Amino acid sequence: MIKNYFKIAWRNLLKNRLYSFLNVLGLSIGMAVCLLIMLFVGYERGFDQMHSKNIFRLNEVQNWEGMVAPQKVALSMFPMGPTLHEEFTEVLNYTTMTNGGDLIVMNENERTTIPNTIWADERFLEVFDFELIQGDRSTALKKPDGMILTEKRAKILFGDEPALGKVLPVADTDSAFAVVTGVMRDIPERSHLQFEGVIAMNTFFDDQEGPGWGANWFNTYLELVDEVDMTSMESRFPEYLISHLGEGADESFQLFLQPLSEIHSGSSEITHDYFNHKKFDKSYLQVFFFIGLIVLFIAGINFVNLATAKSMGRSMEIGIRKTSGASRWQLYLQFITEAVLVSLISLLFAFLIVTLSLKSFNELSGRAIEFPLLRDPFLLFTSTLGALLVGILSGIYPAMVLTGFSPVKVLKGSSNSGTTKSGFRNVLVVVQFAAAIFLITATLFAKRQLNFMQERDLGFSKEQVIVVPMNNSYSQRFQTLKQELLSFSGVEQVTASGQRLGNNLHQTSGSFRSFGEERSLALSQIAVDPNFLDVYDIELVAGRKFDPDNESEVGRTYIINESLANELVEDNQKIEDLIGSNFYIFGTDSTGSIIGVAKDFNFNSLHHKIETLAMFNSGNQGFSEISIRTSSEDFSETLTQIQASWNKVIPEQKMEYEFLDDHFAELYKSDQTLETIVSLLTGLSILVSCLGLFGLVSFATEQRVKEIGIRKVLGASVVGVVSLISKDFIKLILVCILIAIPISWYVVKDWVNDFAYQIELDWWVFALAGISAIAVALFTIGTQATKAALANPVKSLKNE
Repeated sequence: MIKNYFKIAWRNLLKNRLYSFLNVLGLSIGMAVCLLIMLFVGYERGFDQMHSKNIFRLNEVQNWEGMVAPQKVALSMFPMGPTLHEEFTEVLNYTTMTNGGDLIVMNENERTTIPNTIWADERFLEVFDFELIQGDRSTALKKPDGMILTEKRAKILFGDEPALGKVLPVADTDSAFAVVTGVMRDIPERSHLQFEGVIAMNTFFDDQEGPGWGANWFNTYLELVDEVDMTSMESRFPEYLISHLGEGADESFQLFLQPLSEIHSGSSEITHDYFNHKKFDKSYLQVFFFIGLIVLFIAGINFVNLATAKSMGRSMEIGIRKTSGASRWQLYLQFITEAVLVSLISLLFAFLIVTLSLKSFNELSGRAIEFPLLRDPFLLFTSTLGALLVGILSGIYPAMVLTGFSPVKVLKGSSNSGTTKSGFRNVLVVVQFAAAIFLITATLFAKRQLNFMQERDLGFSKEQVIVVPMNNSYSQRFQTLKQELLSFSGVEQVTASGQRLGNNLHQTSGSFRSFGEERSLALSQIAVDPNFLDVYDIELVAGRKFDPDNESEVGRTYIINESLANELVEDNQKIEDLIGSNFYIFGTDSTGSIIGVAKDFNFNSLHHKIETLAMFNSGNQGFSEISIRTSSEDFSETLTQIQASWNKVIPEQKMEYEFLDDHFAELYKSDQTLETIVSLLTGLSILVSCLGLFGLVSFATEQRVKEIGIRKVLGASVVGVVSLISKDFIKLILVCILIAIPISWYVVKDWVNDFAYQIELDWWVFALAGISAIAVALFTIGTQATKAALANPVKSLKNE
């Protein structure tokens, strides 16, 4: 019997080729979208799954004086690991690490760079399960000067020779060296930690008695017991802080734990997150998943509408089957079988669509997602099961309609399905287009918010600026390189800094003394070359700029931003009164002073408000970034000259460069990915919605074909007939707009609130979304209605 059902279903598919094509097309698109979203979500949630232990990262919420707002940071103090291990029974083990930057070593008497290193204590390989292919993981990081290389970096340095035991003297020193104590399998792509070398932390200080409680620049990971009571553990953190830092410590900052599996996609609100490869916002995953379901739901509605649109053509078949003894459940099963067959065929085409589009999707998302259909039985099983469910759910209502005909009425020539069923189809179209209008609105606002962030005046000039990373051990060569670069006509200005604008600038504590007692407060800081403000066109509101010819100013003069100035001034004082006041940051000359106040500028992304900032003239110390402002003429020649000068002055380090505006665009990569994918899905949802609307118009014109014929015989015009058919559907679209706009406003409002700088939710954007939906609907309805209006009325009336 089942075989016969499939045979009948196949014949009906071939008989109604257009409707079969529209059904398969709509469902294929919906399924392909869901598959791609499922692969994307699976990829993002697969980060850090290679580790077997119950690992958490220790984070802080800082709320120190001088901060604009409390700030979550991925930082902790050096003693926190050992003390938590000692005082909390939930902590089984811990490891502490920090960024080691690029290490310059001598290899066969040539200077070479080991990029992206970390310092880690001896418990690093006890907590994490990174695979060691050479060396002993229990001792590799115990001895000072020990270093573990990744397999890729070891091959670059030593070729096919064994790396274990190799000694690499550190450049520019007489005594420091690194001994290769292990070789690690290359770090998996889906690891939030990415590095090419791990240096034993006790090379620099005893990892049991290292920096004290003020050293708040480490990352601490804790291995906790299984089924840990997080609420109970975190409730004891305030008491722990007070016991080690004194009264009031729990008011300055709090501690919280973050599961390892959530670090990659659950850290959107956490700053100073220096170890988070391809950081992503997990809320966007929920958006993608939700939109994927919307598109599939729209495709299912499309299927229902197209199936019911053709019910009139099968009424005689159903009547004959019923009079021949077929039960309603037999007919029900037959039509469900037809829906399942369409769904399974659609799944095969969805597999093809995903396979063909995956490369482009990876380029769009910046991921390396695979589609291992034949290698992953679970993926094949869940996809097939999903297709079966879609087929069954999509086929239930059409089956109810088709099997509900009375055989007596059908054989007499009447097969009216009733106003109730017609009303239900109208409800489906309303839901379908309301979802499409919601997506159109969300896409328009996402584009506006992203454009707003990319085009907003940041308070400094980032165009035509090339930024080049430089190991700070080469800072003394900067002035030589600067003079070389300024000799080229394509180079307008050159400066240097300790960090790059757009990154989370390092925070420290500062001391201020002027109007009253000495104050300590937290702030961001950056070491700069004296002409830094000139290169970036940063405006002063008070005081003066750095004097490059005055050596006595080095390390003792500060230019602060307006936010910090407003924090420092007292009542009835002006910003100008700060000039000359005693000010210095931790670790510098305590006789320092403020010489200028810069207008606020966004040195971080626009996801964050402007924080307090101090820039100081560091001489030639601590530079890790060179900024080169170029002219727009013959950039390729200028870049060649810059490269030649770099190779001449700093031949040991490979020159890498990036345009600063590209760097800032990268800060909004997740937002750009969201906007692009939502735009794509919106286009697909509109396409599938139009297919459903096409089906309903077809149904309406089939029901009224004789009415249209009579109207035309009596003199009705084509425009009149088209208006007659269209007006009811336009009413439905207006209802869709009334439903979708409030929902869109609520969702978009909640989304833009996540940004520090937001666009206004202008009314005309909602109007544009509604007008766009009406235009698309009119085009879809008009084509089918015009076809019906132009049909020869004689043919429709002869059928009577």
